[in-house]
Amino acid sequence: MSAPTPGHTSWSARFRANRARLDAAQKPGNGVPAYTRWVNRRGARLVAAAGAASGMTPNGITFISLAFSVAGMVALVALPDRVWAGIPVAVLLATGYLLDSADGQLARLTGTSSKAGEWLDHVVDAFRTPAIHFTLALALMVHRPHLWWLAVVAVVHGLVASGQFLSQILAEAFIRTGGGTQRRGGTLRSFVLLPTDPGTLCWSFLLWGLPLAHGGLYALLTAVAIAHSAISLTRRHADLRALDEAGKATRA
Repeated sequence: MSAPTPGHTSWSARFRANRARLDAAQKPGNGVPAYTRWVNRRGARLVAAAGAASGMTPNGITFISLAFSVAGMVALVALPDRVWAGIPVAVLLATGYLLDSADGQLARLTGTSSKAGEWLDHVVDAFRTPAIHFTLALALMVHRPHLWWLAVVAVVHGLVASGQFLSQILAEAFIRTGGGTQRRGGTLRSFVLLPTDPGTLCWSFLLWGLPLAHGGLYALLTAVAIAHSAISLTRRHADLRALDEAGKATRA
């Protein structure tokens, strides 16, 4: 391989420089679910560094992320109901989630952050989040109609996930514009929230080929998601009411 010409930086050098910049400019991980915090975000930094070195755009990463997620959902329905079938499903969904974390990092790294890009990222997530659960419900009715009750559980989980996503996005926006501060929690909270982590859901499909194991785990994840959502919605509403009261006191 020939040496880089003067004034030209090699791909590997650009990658290393980009990775170092990302490592030095990470968002606080306090309270972020454990897989997202220590696995997904770290992997996403590598993707973002490589993407910047290759001239990729954040929106390009977003659409590639969506493509992997859709491929995982199609595989869940289309593949035969075999022990191995969950492996490609889990890998595709987890890759989609990894890339979902990379587009924002790439935007910050390249200075191309925009409201339109952030909007696109959130819209894709708003469709993808419940779609995984609804696809599971469809796959159960196609391959395992005797587990119809688990398909109902999947629909409920999808609705809860959709509502929780909207609640989180809106509350964070209202608190930010209102001058409030987010309550994040620490390392313990990251582990407590592991069952609600999208990464946990993605890799849970490794057990898809073992109906009893997967059904039990998924039902447990759903119960935790419902409990977490109830607590989170109550807390978010209290935070916003406190922000409203503080605003009234300021104006009085």
